[in-house]
Amino acid sequence: MWKCALVSISVLAIAGCDAGSSSSQENPSDGTPHPLAGCAVDASISSKVAPGGYYTYGASVCTASGKPHLFHGVDRPSLEWDPAGEWNNSGGIPRSDFDAMASWHANVVRIALNQDFWLAGAALHSNSYQATVDRAVKDAEGAGLDVILDLHWSDRGDLTAAKAGGGQGKKGSSDQQQMADQNSVQFWHEVAAKYKDDGHVLFELYNEPHDVPWDTWLHGGLVGEYQAVGMQTLYDAVRAEGANNLVIAGGVGWAFDLSRAGGARIQGYNVMYATHDYSPQNPQAQWDAKFGYLAAQDIAPVISTEFGDGKTGCTGDWDNALVQYADARQISWTAWAWWPGDCSFPSLISDWKYTPTLQGAAIKAALMNYPYEPAGKPSPATGSGGSGSQGGAGGMAGSAVGGASGNAAGGASGGSSGSANSGGGIGGASVGSAGSVNGGSAGVSGNTGTGGSLAGAGGNNGVGGTGGVGGTGGA
Repeated sequence: MWKCALVSISVLAIAGCDAGSSSSQENPSDGTPHPLAGCAVDASISSKVAPGGYYTYGASVCTASGKPHLFHGVDRPSLEWDPAGEWNNSGGIPRSDFDAMASWHANVVRIALNQDFWLAGAALHSNSYQATVDRAVKDAEGAGLDVILDLHWSDRGDLTAAKAGGGQGKKGSSDQQQMADQNSVQFWHEVAAKYKDDGHVLFELYNEPHDVPWDTWLHGGLVGEYQAVGMQTLYDAVRAEGANNLVIAGGVGWAFDLSRAGGARIQGYNVMYATHDYSPQNPQAQWDAKFGYLAAQDIAPVISTEFGDGKTGCTGDWDNALVQYADARQISWTAWAWWPGDCSFPSLISDWKYTPTLQGAAIKAALMNYPYEPAGKPSPATGSGGSGSQGGAGGMAGSAVGGASGNAAGGASGGSSGSANSGGGIGGASVGSAGSVNGGSAGVSGNTGTGGSLAGAGGNNGVGGTGGVGGTGGA
């Protein structure tokens, strides 16, 4: 987080240009919404769409059948600082976490990653990390979510970095840096090769570039004492693996600023551009010139992959303003962050019962207001538990599947599923509570109503507690 007329897609692909480009001269000061050209259906489209995925045309994201699509969802941190991920003060991210997002009617989740946990040869490499990420992808898709894999933390080209976090912009730490590095290129070769046959997975090339000129952002260059790699090289690494998945490139200025992206676009296809929009440092008066013009003038698709109000005493006003601005210009978004906390994070939930904060309530209301259609690859939950001292949470709203609870030794008992509301809507039920440390059976809850509610999660307090692998529950 912080700190010319359109021609056929096949011709654009041959020319090496983005299928979302336009030959007209964009005016970065004009963010006035204009009608979009929409989705063209071309015979060559099928060769440029990852299975089950999307393509871009002008500022539109389109399904393979030529239907406009917008991504609306949330950001899920923890896999950037903990190779196991974290949930409810223990290791692992259970399926029920993604089910809870879906109960808010999210259709996408952005998952933050760390290249040093992923890459063999890195001092911080975790043998189980790739499997953990893959489990999260499958669980999110099963809950009806597309997945944005976000390269959040990197190492300045130094695989000997021995610390995750606590060293932003510093050598020796895998953390948020100014720009990607050569190890990031290898990361994207490997990730793209793994997910090239799954178009429900999107690739966000680098989180929050900052303090780099536009030429370095696009083509790389020396940043301090290390050689940064630009967005074009990262994009090329993805395409070199035969992956046609959507690729997302965040702007400069901690990803807020896309003011020159219109004239310095990545050469390629299926590219979206990301902005991060936080209060108070990214005022609404700048939105047109910094990113809105790209969408408003039908130049390229835009997605705000982080936004929120970090001021003390925050409300949902900032979030509402961003959502309204995005809706008027067909801009997609994912809100920061699906993590218990307060305004300083800023957080959408206040606890692992998924109680919305004021900002979370605004985001939930916005999500529930959209026509809902699950994305991903919806499937019943298997009830797999999280690792650590607590097991996974119970079955999710209306999913008609059992939950799980497990003790540190791996014992399990399935929780009962929630019931649907009288209207049959998604999320009209509630989640059973998480298993206790001693492996007691999962609690149940069955209250109804729009959006439903989530029963309390058991467990002790404290950050990052770990333990044995949690058990699994029955379906």
